[in-house]
Amino acid sequence: MLRTDTAPMIEWRDEGAVLSVRHHGETSAIVEVFTQSHGRHAGVVRGGVSRKMTPILQPGTQVEVVWKARLDEHLGTFTVEPLRSRAAAVMGDRLALAGLNAVAGLLGVVLPERDAHPDLYRRTMGLLDLLGDGDLWPLAYLRWELALLEDMGFALDLTTCAVTGATEGLVYVSPRSGRAVSAAGAGDWADKLLPLPPVMRGEGAADDAAVHAALGTTGYFIEHKLVQGSGGRPMPAARQRLLDQLARTGAT
Repeated sequence: MLRTDTAPMIEWRDEGAVLSVRHHGETSAIVEVFTQSHGRHAGVVRGGVSRKMTPILQPGTQVEVVWKARLDEHLGTFTVEPLRSRAAAVMGDRLALAGLNAVAGLLGVVLPERDAHPDLYRRTMGLLDLLGDGDLWPLAYLRWELALLEDMGFALDLTTCAVTGATEGLVYVSPRSGRAVSAAGAGDWADKLLPLPPVMRGEGAADDAAVHAALGTTGYFIEHKLVQGSGGRPMPAARQRLLDQLARTGAT
């Protein structure tokens, strides 16, 4: 006997920012979005490579998505409506473009699929809203990387020396514990520790050169604590491009 009943569709609506797009078949695309309530989530967009959809499906674009599938474990499909384009903010701005791609690349690698991260989501949207503001963006990006580590359970403790308990003279970070270390506390281990630029503690200069130095330290923890535990995927090349761009602007 032919059955006419079918399982009900699972459906939800959310908003978020596009992280990545890759072709799927001749006309569709698999789109990853960092959503407010459903975390990093993927779905198929029918006609996603069309002239209409291509300008919308760009990293950083704020979108409203409706996801549908027969079963929760299925890839499912997205219906996408644009809310805010950030293309104008990065047009002709190499630093902004590099930063946007670094954010999207890191989130695509380190975030577990379908786990909500509401605090990180709010921070990320706030960061993307600063795109194109060269005076604020680099420092905001550094703070975002520190927040990313914290949200993923690897917060750095930069308040007191792990050895002496001192709150002053903190110039290193332990690569093992992520805690600050003073020059006095480092002793013979100084060459095995990571630098702690003052900007990481909200002190001193916050220019591109200082941020570049600080990102060398945050990058160590992102790579060794987050990326290497993400299934063998490498550190996103987009992040290195951001560091290269900061090095060029910091040297001028």
